[in-house]
Amino acid sequence: MPGKGTIRIMNWKKTGKAIAAAAFAAGTAASAAVVLAAPGKKAGERFAPFADRNVAHRGLYAKDQAVPENSLTAFELAAESGYGIELDVQLSRDSRVVVFHDDDLKRVCGVDAPVDALTFQELRALGLCGTDEKIPLFAEVLALVGGRVPLIVELKSGRNNRLLCEKTLALLANYRGEYCVESFNPFIVGWFRRHAPQLVRGQLACPADDYARGSAPLRFALSRCLLNVVSRPQFIAYQVGPQPRTVKLAERLGAKKVCWTSHDPENEKIYDTVIFEHYRPQVWYNKQ
Repeated sequence: MPGKGTIRIMNWKKTGKAIAAAAFAAGTAASAAVVLAAPGKKAGERFAPFADRNVAHRGLYAKDQAVPENSLTAFELAAESGYGIELDVQLSRDSRVVVFHDDDLKRVCGVDAPVDALTFQELRALGLCGTDEKIPLFAEVLALVGGRVPLIVELKSGRNNRLLCEKTLALLANYRGEYCVESFNPFIVGWFRRHAPQLVRGQLACPADDYARGSAPLRFALSRCLLNVVSRPQFIAYQVGPQPRTVKLAERLGAKKVCWTSHDPENEKIYDTVIFEHYRPQVWYNKQ
């Protein structure tokens, strides 16, 4: 019968194997996280127009929607103030690129229908939030801003994402001003990675429970930016609040840190770019 010392050694051997197996598994998981969450090559000077800058969410709109979100007036007020502008684009039924946030028209226009169920002329007949403001074409917004301030263009996911990407890029190609693109859909961001690699691109993300659609595994992967393997973004635009470790990993690997939607200028101390609403911060800031 083996002595106690021998038993102790045998237990150490088993423990050592367990530690080695756990270390291997942890190392494999860490390696996988790096592969999946890693950003693209650093944007460098291409990000300069957005660095340490406050960006008006859907334009400089009013909390009571007296100046409605994503309206020409909201964009003009933001441009006059020097703020960058964040806006949302999607397609109408007749494939016009319009500026509108929600998938459907109920909240903003009082019509229970998807945006892409109506033609542009039908959309144009609707008022924004009970005002006389109308849903603008993306081309109209570009003409209004005219390069005065940089734009963060969010592409909404819809029935024909490829066509939206193509039409948005074609409009931006003729625009004389600074801009970048972002989307919650990593495959939209990945489209720009393939077709416009020179363009700064960002991955929008939020906690898993805040995604409106998708299976639990998909919402988990999106919230952790594990589909960066598809999009390889230069910045992560994450909802204000705690961030998963994989998002922090992407930032340590070079992704710029952008937040939405800020209601507190204290966020300037943390983020490279702040997308804000309902207060009037300074245009530029130094987070140091």
